[in-house]
Parts: sequence; structure tokens; C-alpha cells
Amino acid sequence: MLLQSSENFALPQTLLHVEMHDDTRTALRRLYHYEPMPEERTLIDLKSSYPKAKTAAVLLLLFEKQGVLRVVLTTRSKTLRTHPGQTALPGGKSEPMDQDSVSTALREAYEECGLDPSSSSLHLISQLPPFLSQWKLLVTPVVVFIDNAACVDDLKPGVGEVDRIFSHPLEAVLDPSLVLTLNEPLSEKGSEDWPYVEELYATSDTTWTQMRGSAYRMHRVRTCASPIKGLTMDILTLAAQIAYEKGTTYTRYAPNQPIPSQLALWAIEDLDNPLPTMDQVVHSTPGIGAMASREQESSR
Repeated sequence: MLLQSSENFALPQTLLHVEMHDDTRTALRRLYHYEPMPEERTLIDLKSSYPKAKTAAVLLLLFEKQGVLRVVLTTRSKTLRTHPGQTALPGGKSEPMDQDSVSTALREAYEECGLDPSSSSLHLISQLPPFLSQWKLLVTPVVVFIDNAACVDDLKPGVGEVDRIFSHPLEAVLDPSLVLTLNEPLSEKGSEDWPYVEELYATSDTTWTQMRGSAYRMHRVRTCASPIKGLTMDILTLAAQIAYEKGTTYTRYAPNQPIPSQLALWAIEDLDNPLPTMDQVVHSTPGIGAMASREQESSR
């Protein structure tokens, strides 16, 4: 999964003369030159066979502040039907007018955060292999670097879609304790933003019943706002592992848990099977309504 001698590769031409910390430049270089694993390459090759209506894209909007590479996150509006109040990357389902995943991610970021997709401060770094969402959407992460941190301060939550816009150090998804070293502000312990007894990181194992009964480990990381967890955490973990060429300080997978690319490949294999309805997923297994999937839980 990791690059060899990635420091020998260059960044996109548009970033060659942008001032940034050496660690940021190295992280972006690794993301730019990332070579997918064989399973991920197969997934990328098969992605076009998946119905466009069942695809989506999210934007990993990276920027540097005080020498630290950070990622822009949102807290979804509590009025939304799906995943209200949860942390998300800007993004959403593909629309017929979208040319590709980049178009989808930028359009959604504009709608949710007011990000100008034509800004000269935006630099496309890479696209990561697709992830499978709870409802069997293939979600492609699009990595973009914004060279002007002031543009992040100008982002505004889309009414009815986003309650908050905030950021988190990318490396801290691998080692949650880094927020202490960096003196990051944190949500109040015991509040709805961090209701767990643990200080910085909480986890639990469950079963993803709608995907062959797969084991799944839910990771939750404390931030200055709502916690990072579920699919958002999975996507950021891959991006951070690539950028920093290291693993997590916690055990990444539950016993017998398939890697994300395997789940997505299974979904492509199962194209002829109907998608489960919300009611079927909630009631098909005893106790599933309490915590059955990666993304459904909101109160915990």
C-alpha cells in the first residue's frame, strides 16, 4: 500500500512554488503518487460497471495551518433524514450532470460549504479507491489541497445541510493523542459531541448484516466538534496512512473484518441483489436498531 522512496517524486506543477512545511509537502507528494494495492486497482477498474445512481464522492479538502496539515469536516444538519448531526466530509451522490467524481465532490462542497470550485487556490492531488457506504453506495474520495488557509475561514455552512464547519489534523486520525501535543481545542466530555467515558478515542465491534454479515469495528475520535467515526473515519484513515506512511496506534480491524476494498468488490458482485430498505435493515436482526452499522448510530 505504501510508496517506496516517495520523496523522490514531484508534486503537481501548480504546487511547486507554494510555500508549505516540509512535512506537508511530503504528505501531499505521497498522496499524489499513491499506487493502489491489487484489490484496490481491481475495484477502480470495475467501478464503471456500478450504476451511476449508486455512486457518490466526498472531498478531502486539505490545508496547512501553523505547519500542520488539516482536513475540513462538517457536522451534518440535525434536520436531515440520514445521519443527522454526524461528522462528514463534504460530498454526496452523483448527479446526471456530473462529469466525474471530482465534479461531484466539488459541486457538493459548494452546496454544503460555499467552496468556489473555480478557485485558483484549489489543487487536485488524487482520487482514492472507492469505499462502500451503509446503503451500498460506492463513494470515491477526492483529495484536494487549498493553498490559502484564509479561504477555509470564509466557508459557510449550507442552510439545512450543515450545522458546523471545522477542521482536524489529518495525522491525528492515526494517533488520537496528537491533539494534546498540538493543544487542539476539544468538545466537552459528557456532551452530545463526546458522550463516551474515554478521553480521546472510543471503539466497539458490531456486525454489518447487509454485507454478508461482516464484522466491523467502529472507531470514534474526539474533535473540537462532533466526533469523527464510521465511513468518514475509514476514509481519513486510509488517506493519513498514505500521507504519513505509518499505521494506527490502535487496532484497525475487528477479527475477520474484510478490508474496505473487499466490501466494495462484494457490492459489485451483488449488483443483481436488491438493496435493503431502511426498515429491513433496522428490523432484520435483534438489537440492530441500537447499533447495527458503521454510520447509523448518532446518539452514541
